[in-house]
Amino acid sequence: MRTMKTTALLLSAALLAPGVAFAQETIKIGVTQPLTGAVAASGNYVANGAKVAEEVVNANGGVLGKKIQLIIEDNKSNPKEAVASAEKLIVRDKVPVLMGAWSSTFTLAVMPKLVEYGVPMVVETSSSTKITTSGNPWVFRIAPTSAMEAKSFAEKLDHFQPAIQKADFLAVNNDFGRGSADEFRKMLQAKGVKIGVTETMAPEATDLSAQLSSIKQSGGDTLFVTTGVEQITLILKQAAELRLPHRIITNGGSSSPDQLIAQAGAAADGGYFTLFFAPWFPEKAVHPTVAKTFVDGWNKKGYDFAGLTEGYRGYDGIMTIVEAIKKAGKAEPQAIRDALWTVKLDGVNGDIAFKKDGPEGKESGQNEANVYVVQVKDGKVTMP
Repeated sequence: MRTMKTTALLLSAALLAPGVAFAQETIKIGVTQPLTGAVAASGNYVANGAKVAEEVVNANGGVLGKKIQLIIEDNKSNPKEAVASAEKLIVRDKVPVLMGAWSSTFTLAVMPKLVEYGVPMVVETSSSTKITTSGNPWVFRIAPTSAMEAKSFAEKLDHFQPAIQKADFLAVNNDFGRGSADEFRKMLQAKGVKIGVTETMAPEATDLSAQLSSIKQSGGDTLFVTTGVEQITLILKQAAELRLPHRIITNGGSSSPDQLIAQAGAAADGGYFTLFFAPWFPEKAVHPTVAKTFVDGWNKKGYDFAGLTEGYRGYDGIMTIVEAIKKAGKAEPQAIRDALWTVKLDGVNGDIAFKKDGPEGKESGQNEANVYVVQVKDGKVTMP
């Protein structure tokens, strides 16, 4: 009798131990995104895309015979909070893999923790070249670098009429904004375009009149803007109020044109926006069936259509992780990292596979992503 009671007590204790029973039932994936703060709109769109992927995966039997469970943490649009959220996911929640962290500044802050704990992270948005060239072998980025985006844009330069002759820049003052401005400036100079002024702004800035007034005096014909959708909305409105003569082009893929149309109104007309998924034209995606599955899942959950241009990042990121777990045959950090190098996946953006980038022996994984340019005309998104 005593032996039976002891066995029952030990079994009960094992089942009640934090995470033990749950870990057997699901495979956890950690997600850190800016759900509040200056770039919350984009972070929530990415998180929603991840939730669509979770639903699609689980509806199709999960992976390795288990459902996946997303554990999503808010990094509050702050690099210190990004580090704290990643460490919480790794140490307390015991996730074997992460996706994050939207901004390049947030991702760069998190990266030392990946090395410290030996946990891989799929980077779904951040574009700073430093992310994959700093020698962190736990990083795998599906988003294009700013250099890749600039190179792709260069191929479309001749399509702009009148031609771009002198360009100015307005960029958020962080790794994302400065890095993008640098790469586009170098590309345009190489194409013979004159460069005017470069202005920066704090991520939380709302009054951009000083920067826009300086740009207005430069004599340029085109303004390249790099920041999140919240500031882009303000820039479009304030540029219209100042009667800025420039054609405005945003880069970085975080513009959400439908949101701009809704919030900036006529001020969005004529603007050009680089994107990595154009949901208005899913038939133009590299893998239309994959794009349709994502859009259908998004609509089923009642999410805002405007968020699809960012939400796809979360979807592709989680699908990439699930494919790696499947190839690894187990949900362990080292095995997942090794398997990420073998992933070949049809994504919403296009083909997903990783090439080595960075110092020999400490390479990060970098995907070759597709870039699109759309324009707002008469309140509608078009593909020029």
